[in-house]
Amino acid sequence: MLNEIKGSSTVVDRAISGQGLSGTWQESPLVGADALMKSHQSGSPKAFRLTERPFLQLVNERGDTRDPAFVKAIQNVIGCVPPEKANTIARGNGYTMLWLGPDEWLVQSDAAHDASRAAPLEATLRDAFVGQFSAAVDIGSSYTVLDIDGPKTREVLSRGCPLDLHPKVFAEGQCAQNHYFKASMTLVPLGGDRFELVIRRSFADYFVKIMLDAAEPLIA
Repeated sequence: MLNEIKGSSTVVDRAISGQGLSGTWQESPLVGADALMKSHQSGSPKAFRLTERPFLQLVNERGDTRDPAFVKAIQNVIGCVPPEKANTIARGNGYTMLWLGPDEWLVQSDAAHDASRAAPLEATLRDAFVGQFSAAVDIGSSYTVLDIDGPKTREVLSRGCPLDLHPKVFAEGQCAQNHYFKASMTLVPLGGDRFELVIRRSFADYFVKIMLDAAEPLIA
């Protein structure tokens, strides 16, 4: 049986099934920043708080919204039509779909993925696209999702991100691909002072360290 992860906010979350080396293993990309994250979270900071949402399903989606079959397939699986307006999102049945380009989207699950199973979203989309000029590629193992919140959040972000983060300009329902210092990210405002950030695994350790370093003088 799989030892399920119960929405932990700690940086390292693992799931093991079976016995010995043959079991299934999940490890957060932030394992290298474990001590730093635990120290940050143990202080229960109110001005700025960084947590991880590990093991979400993330699928890169390519297709043509002028093709009714493609739009219908997405709607049947995700529960929404692909957003066509630049830098916007759409929400479906437990998924969020982010616009990345005229024919490209990122589909993100709301719940963590069970490591004991094959990537179900990618497989379902591939089945739905049979006979179409469309593609679905699972990228969940290459990225992770961070959640940041608190009244100092925009100030922390603005220290390394050139976007105009004023809520009248960049608000819930939008998304943007940009960078934080030297790390690329996809940024999603969730309302109030809360944001989600989709970051590459290869930048995860650096990202957390540089963001908490930038936040330190603002929340001390």
